[in-house]
Amino acid sequence: MATSAALAIFALCLSCLVSFDAASKPSQGFSVELINRDSPNSPFYNPEETRTQRLANAFRRSISRVHHFSPESQISTKAAESDVFSNQGDYLMRISIGTPPFEILAIADTGSDLIWTQCEPCSNCYQQNVPLFNPKSSSTYRDFSCSSRQCTTTSGTKDCDSDGICHYEASYGDGSFTNGNLAAETITLDSTSGPPVSFPNSIIGCGHNDGGTFGPEGSGIVGLGGGSVSLVSQLGSTIGGKFSYCLVPATANSSKLNFGSNAVVSGTGVQSTPLTFQILKTFYFLTLEAISVGHQRVEFPGSTPGTGNIIIDSGTTLTLVPEDFFSDLSSAVDNVIRGQRANDPTGTFSLCYSIQSDLNIPTLTAHFTGADLELQPLNTFLPVSDDVTCLAFVPNSQIAIFGNVAQTNFLIGYDLEGKTVSFKPTDCTTE
Repeated sequence: MATSAALAIFALCLSCLVSFDAASKPSQGFSVELINRDSPNSPFYNPEETRTQRLANAFRRSISRVHHFSPESQISTKAAESDVFSNQGDYLMRISIGTPPFEILAIADTGSDLIWTQCEPCSNCYQQNVPLFNPKSSSTYRDFSCSSRQCTTTSGTKDCDSDGICHYEASYGDGSFTNGNLAAETITLDSTSGPPVSFPNSIIGCGHNDGGTFGPEGSGIVGLGGGSVSLVSQLGSTIGGKFSYCLVPATANSSKLNFGSNAVVSGTGVQSTPLTFQILKTFYFLTLEAISVGHQRVEFPGSTPGTGNIIIDSGTTLTLVPEDFFSDLSSAVDNVIRGQRANDPTGTFSLCYSIQSDLNIPTLTAHFTGADLELQPLNTFLPVSDDVTCLAFVPNSQIAIFGNVAQTNFLIGYDLEGKTVSFKPTDCTTE
């Protein structure tokens, strides 16, 4: 379990940092660690919880996360970001902000953009177990003025205090929120393959009024979405618009998040599909045309090539699909498995089987435009107890999401410049 000391001020030798500005390009990429929130390496880890309880919590987060993508989560015209997802993400990453670097452990979220943490002084903040970032202790922190380009293009100029400092305001559909100063600061990432890399003058949110369903274990959010102030977009040309990850099965502790040349997905078995954005550029949309169960193809609604009908999201455990499609898919799966049906003890799933029975779990093929992904049983079924396993798809009438269980053991690369997402079957535990 992470300790307070591990998350407190983390001094790095500044001479050991590799620093990039927006105009430079690194000669090679870099990678950082992604920590599964339910692993012993995570501050969210509760040793008293059983595996079934951890899974049930993850399932509830998936269902709640739908509101993260709903219209109710939109921001006001003076807000810096579309929304904030509280503690529902499934992966964490360590980043450092400021000079000297101050380490935080934050939710890594492909469904939001803003990078933010709670800051001193905090007039109305949720309880946080580790120290808050103090901008006065950093020599590189700078608040944006209301007249700055960053303020006028990111958050508008309506919400300013008497000192002319630019404020951001972000809210989430469950009532969670963060408000504070929009600022420029140095971000430092610990590379798993070399020295730490630093990015000066990055846009961050310094939260002074935050609340809702945030828990005390985390320190903020690292937005990895497609919007202008996400970490990925801000790194921009330094990473060539590329990042990738390889999510390990739930039993493993950590995965890798790769940037730049480290994020290139190539070799045998790679398939690519167009990446599209809708009104909000935050969310990564793909076009799913159908899912095949053996020789039976179940057509996915609204699958006009290039339009985007499903969000690929690392922060959602389950795959959410329209209700009619789910009905057809589950019937096709049940016809092949023909196992002993069982009730889901978590109350989440409708298609479950007794593990004791002789199960013939088929390979499902997800037909994205230009890419046919073979989903193995670990991508499509989850053991919810010692003797019950369930189809890891759930019906939803609001939005479709390709969740992280379905993405397990694929090296998945996002190319924001080329507007593609690439998949390569991979044993992610060896990456």
